[in-house]
Amino acid sequence: MIFVTVGSQLPFDRLVRAVDDWAAGNGEPAAFAQIGTSSYRPSHMDWAAYLPVDAFRRKLEAASLVVSHAGMGNLLLALQAKKPILVMPRRLQLDEIRNDHQLATAKWLRQMAGVTVADDTDELVEALRRGEWQQPGDVRDTASPELLATVRDFVEAR
Repeated sequence: MIFVTVGSQLPFDRLVRAVDDWAAGNGEPAAFAQIGTSSYRPSHMDWAAYLPVDAFRRKLEAASLVVSHAGMGNLLLALQAKKPILVMPRRLQLDEIRNDHQLATAKWLRQMAGVTVADDTDELVEALRRGEWQQPGDVRDTASPELLATVRDFVEAR
């Protein structure tokens, strides 16, 4: 099952519509979308505007792939659950976000194992068609010793 999630703050109709269009011509695997405040209503996959935390985690655990905006919350949850994730950043010029920070996030994410970045809907659909997902490696849930030392040095210097 492919789990599509767009976060909880802003609509992302472009992502939801692209996956729904792909699902129309694809019988397997099934897709489920958490669409938030999107005005587009999928007709080729099951969906909900929002999911309670426990239902969200069940969908995430059952997923073979997570498709998401380039939000850090979804990224971290997917990688911690060892699920490959396909991200497409929201774009300011398309009124999908307040600034283009997700473009910078997507650029950084390209180096991470288990993450595929699509710059637009054509790349997103092509990635879904290929269906070749890298499995994520271990996700560090603590700060690196180098980062901690740098912060400690900075604080102590003041």
